Amino acid sequence: MRWMRAGEPDWNDLRYFLAAARAGTLSGAARALGVRHTTISRRLAALEGALGASLVMRGPQGIEVTPLGKRLLPFGEDLERAIEAMTALVRSGTRRVRLALPTGLSPYFAERMAAFHKACPDISLELTSGSRPVDLLHGEADLAVRMGVVADETLIARKLCDAGWSLYASGPYLERHPMPIDPRRLAGHEIIGFHENLARVPGARWIEAHGAGATTVFRVAEMTEMLAAALSGAGLAAMPCMLAEAEPRMVRLAPDILGSHAVSLVYRREIGAEAPVRAVIRFVTAVIKDHAALISGEAR
Repeated sequence: MRWMRAGEPDWNDLRYFLAAARAGTLSGAARALGVRHTTISRRLAALEGALGASLVMRGPQGIEVTPLGKRLLPFGEDLERAIEAMTALVRSGTRRVRLALPTGLSPYFAERMAAFHKACPDISLELTSGSRPVDLLHGEADLAVRMGVVADETLIARKLCDAGWSLYASGPYLERHPMPIDPRRLAGHEIIGFHENLARVPGARWIEAHGAGATTVFRVAEMTEMLAAALSGAGLAAMPCMLAEAEPRMVRLAPDILGSHAVSLVYRREIGAEAPVRAVIRFVTAVIKDHAALISGEAR
């Protein structure tokens, strides 16, 4: 999109400046935008030429934003958000809404999709799932269900319930290590550990606190990988109740909830009033409410 008057900055050039400032290097910005680093350099030069001022200083260790560039960054970020909001508004006319879910929740929504489409035939609801939080501010999804604290104050976060975690094992593991197993004394056991990206989840914190003397046989970055490893008998698994208890071959070793975190519906403030988004918010709220006892770990 080009500005109305010739000789003034092009928004596309500003995008490259923001990417370079965030990455700290031309190569990092190029990877983020999927272009050559020479393209980043050329677009930065075009922006600086249009403004008549230097925005970055290039050096052997990367780039450094000039004092003027630092003053301009917030304006560029505001414009970036405004254009994303405009895009979302136009897209809402097509009534397509994208919802990102944690892996363990996706089956609950999949089983209700036919009913949703019957009730709202003019809304195209697209589901994606995974452990990586999507970037709502940059348009990777319209809404997301997130686990844990939502610290970004630019997003609306509605708490839906709490997700409980407990300790589980499968039959093959229990054949080697018969019950009872004390969840607070895991010495001598094999355990399935967590990738560093999951170090703050309740299960990882429980293992850190009570896993002295245990052997970590496997580390996972996805809860579905942990479930598969636990089913094979590889080790004990501290897992979300909603995922483990949907699998009849898993045995819960502790009646208590060993940890929990909030389940929240998150979206950008500017799209919350759109009718298709409101319909999806009601759908998400209803699905989570219907499964809240299982998600919390209270349903036995």
